[in-house]
Amino acid sequence: MRLSSYNTTPAKSSSIYASVLHGPRDLRLETKTIEAPGSGELQIAVRKTGICGSDVSYYKKFANGDLCACHPLSLGHESAGEVVAIGPQVDGFRVGDRVALEVGVACGQCGICRKGRYNLCKKLRFRSSAKSYPHYQGTLQERINHPAVWCHKLPDHISYDAAALLEPLSVAIHAMNRAQPVPGSTALVIGAGTVGLLTAAMARQSGCTAVTITDIDAGRVNYAISKGFATHGYVINRSFGSGASTPGSGSLTPSSVFSTASQFDGAKSAAAEIFAVSHPPDEFILDEDEDGFDVTFECTGKEVSMHTSLYATKPGGKVIMVGMGTPIQTLPLSVAHLREIDILGIFRYANTYATGIRLLCSQKRGAAGSFPNLDDMVTHRFKGLDKAQGAFELASRTSDDDGNLVLKVVIEA
Repeated sequence: MRLSSYNTTPAKSSSIYASVLHGPRDLRLETKTIEAPGSGELQIAVRKTGICGSDVSYYKKFANGDLCACHPLSLGHESAGEVVAIGPQVDGFRVGDRVALEVGVACGQCGICRKGRYNLCKKLRFRSSAKSYPHYQGTLQERINHPAVWCHKLPDHISYDAAALLEPLSVAIHAMNRAQPVPGSTALVIGAGTVGLLTAAMARQSGCTAVTITDIDAGRVNYAISKGFATHGYVINRSFGSGASTPGSGSLTPSSVFSTASQFDGAKSAAAEIFAVSHPPDEFILDEDEDGFDVTFECTGKEVSMHTSLYATKPGGKVIMVGMGTPIQTLPLSVAHLREIDILGIFRYANTYATGIRLLCSQKRGAAGSFPNLDDMVTHRFKGLDKAQGAFELASRTSDDDGNLVLKVVIEA
């Protein structure tokens, strides 16, 4: 049940419900006032919002990495909705249009914006992030006013669930644009969360013929293989002893991978084992001297994963830093130096939404090699902003109370 109604031609101001975080796990349902959309703005009734790992971090700690919230903050930035009102100076939209929201709003005027890399704009405001002050409030609100230029119209066959996932898909697209793998490349993706899965799918879409994905959760690795996101899987087991292997996957058990005393040796061993699983003896090997992947996408932000990335990449290859986690890391940089491995960072995305929408359109056409179904990635749905607390608690887990995989949790306003 929707908590309040709205008009397609709202008055100067009206009341809405919003989910607002006041501190660690202090989530409150509040009534707020929203003005009519201003010049260049659309008023959007938010239909679906996916919970991101950064949202979970804010929910648990009132901070994400070194970004600490300074005042109450509405979370949510993976969103899609419906146009319910149109402000002055807006063309090309009608009330009732379905849109995906690109929630990073750049200035559009600085040199970096004019070069097309607006994700690096120093004045960029990003919904649900504490990086700018006052914080740009997130999308866990019934309605928001958003610049029309950052609203992307959707065809009717793309669901709101899939449209919300265009945001993490954009991260994967941007990672691929930075990596520029050549057809026939091999790729390793470390981390099988939403971004990792979509990065693996984009690597296959970009012509990588072998894509290996690793994670500590066997359910996520199995999902990646069964749904066609990756060709090979490897389960990293943090406990001592042997972990159970599953078809299409290996299992890493030595505790040295997680030992600070032998972290580099452990990462080197892990890289070798992952490569061996990705190149079984019965598969044809074009180059007998090959000892690594052409490109590695590190999607966890963990220091040990970055170590593994460097050792797992072949000479002349690339490591793409996708995940944001440990801000200061100790790395075996001589590996990159002596093997001429390029280390490339990515920060969010730029100029990706049109590509993402076209990829989702390919699903309806049934095109050969069409993109995996994003709707399947939504494993749990919560209806109503008053259910947000339960949604965040579940999103911080990898399985629910019944043992089912938790992948993407979505809130319907």
